Amino acid sequence: MQKTIDDLLQLPYWIIDILPEQVPKDSPGQYFAVEKYFLEEKQLTEIKQRHINLVLKLNCYRCISIDENTTINPPPDQIADAMRRRYVHILMGDSMIISEPDDTHMTVFNLDSKTLELIKAIALGEGLFVWKPLS
Repeated sequence: MQKTIDDLLQLPYWIIDILPEQVPKDSPGQYFAVEKYFLEEKQLTEIKQRHINLVLKLNCYRCISIDENTTINPPPDQIADAMRRRYVHILMGDSMIISEPDDTHMTVFNLDSKTLELIKAIALGEGLFVWKPLS
């Protein structure tokens, strides 16, 4: 039986991001200024397209549904439109990706090792990185 969204939110997760690892709290760089730059419309639109590309490519290998909807593998344009407009739960069996229209990262929960490796490969091709958050 598939896990519910609430169940999945309690499980281990990974981050799909534009940065290769979590920025430490004591970083001497200017993380917040850089983040503000990437959250501007032009840059954010480009990043969101990379997120959409990743999910659509992943859908070539895994069945997906959106927000506990019973429709399996909705049309690509429907997936892309949802990801651009609103907070979306992308379900893949017992795994889930959360995408927000105004964020530079996505969060993926409960990955098996094979799906993790697949997501890492697709992410790399899109100029994205997958990492485990620091405790």
